[in-house]
Amino acid sequence: MPMTVSSTAPSVPVETNRTTLLARIPDLAAEIAKGAARRDLERELPHEAFKLFKEAGLGALRIPTALGGPGGSVLDYIEMVMTLAAADSNVAHALRSHFNFTEALLLNPHSSVDRTQLARVLSGKLFGGAHTEQGTKRPGDVTTRLTKSGESYRLNGRKWYATGTAFADFASFSAKDDDDQLVSVLLPIDRKGISILDDWDGMGQRLTASGGVLLDDVEVLPHEISRRGLSTLVGRHTSTLRQLHLAASMAGAVRGALTEGTDYVRRQARSAAHSAAETANADPFVQKILGEIAANSFAVDTLIRESARALDRTAATFAGDDPRILETALVESALTTARTQIVASQLALTAATNVFELGGGSATSRHLNLDRHWRNIRTVLNHNPLLHKARVVGDYYINGTTTHLEEGKVF
Repeated sequence: MPMTVSSTAPSVPVETNRTTLLARIPDLAAEIAKGAARRDLERELPHEAFKLFKEAGLGALRIPTALGGPGGSVLDYIEMVMTLAAADSNVAHALRSHFNFTEALLLNPHSSVDRTQLARVLSGKLFGGAHTEQGTKRPGDVTTRLTKSGESYRLNGRKWYATGTAFADFASFSAKDDDDQLVSVLLPIDRKGISILDDWDGMGQRLTASGGVLLDDVEVLPHEISRRGLSTLVGRHTSTLRQLHLAASMAGAVRGALTEGTDYVRRQARSAAHSAAETANADPFVQKILGEIAANSFAVDTLIRESARALDRTAATFAGDDPRILETALVESALTTARTQIVASQLALTAATNVFELGGGSATSRHLNLDRHWRNIRTVLNHNPLLHKARVVGDYYINGTTTHLEEGKVF
C-alpha cells in the first residue's frame, strides 16, 4: 500500500557550533539502537529515528560556516554515519541521498534556487530521491517522462531504490524530457501523484524503504527542473561520497555485531560441552573469536576514515583554481574508496559470520536477530560490483587507466 507522507514537519533551529552538534550523536545513536532488532523482525520503519535526527539538526552537518552551517568535515559526517549504523544500519543508509544532495549544494555555484534549498537544509528538511528503474535493459536507463503541459510539466513513471525517501521532505527524480534529454526534478514528497510504495523485498536493509515510487501525473513547475550529470566534477566527487556512505553503513553494522556478540557472551552463551572452561566468557576459543571480530571492526573503521580524509582533501580543492590538482584529487579519492571497499567488504562479512561461533544454537535465536548484521552487510555490498572495483584498481596500477575512476557512476 502507498505510504502517507508529509513535508510539513516543523523547522528546527540550526546549530552552528560544530562541537555542540557532534556531541549530540552518541545520545541519538543510543535512542535509535533501542528496539532495532525488533524493528527488523517486525518490519517497522524507523520513522521515530528520523524525527529525532531532524530534531538534532544533524542534516546540516556539512554546510560550511560561511553559509550559516556548522562546517563539519567529511570525516565528521562519515564518523556520524558509522555511529548511527552501529545502532541501526537502516537509518544510516537511508540518509545517503540527503548528504549526497547537501554535498552537491555546498560545492555548486549558489543561485537563487540553491539558496532556497540551502535554507531548507538549515531548517532541518531531509532530501531523498529515486533515479533507478526496474525492467530496463541497463541499470542507468530511464523511461520516466517529463512532458510540457501548459505553463508547467507533468511527470509520469515508476522509480526504484527510493532509499530514505519515505523519511524525507523533498525528493529528486530523473526523467527524460520532450527532447529526450535527461533531467532531474526536485519535489516535495507530499505533492499530489507521488506514492511511496515501500515494497522493498531485499533480505537485508529491510527498513530503508528502498522500494518503489509511483509518479502519476505529478505537476512539476519550471524552477523545479535541472539538468542531471554524473560526469561533472561535483558529480564525480559526490559519487565517491555515496560509495563511502554505503561502506560506512557497513562498518557500523560490524560494530553492531561486535557489541551484540559481546553482550550475548556475557549474558547467555554457554561453554561448549568439550570446553575446559566453565563459562563461555572464560573459553579461550570464544575469546579468540571475539578478539578477531573486534580487530576486523577496527580495521574496517580505519579504512573508512582514511577514505573520508581523502574526500576532505578533494572537497578542499574545489576552492582552488588549478583544475589539474582537482582532477588528481578526484581520482585519488575514488581510488582510495574503491580499495577500501574491496578489503573492508571481506573483513565485514567475516566478522558478521563469526558472531555465530561465539555460542551454540542459541546464537541463531530469532529474538536476538544477530543474522540481520550479515544480511545488512551483504545487501549493502550488492549495490555495486566489487569484482569490477578490483579489476579497475588493478588496471590502474598496471596500465594507469582511470576511465572508470572518472565516470561518476560505479565509484
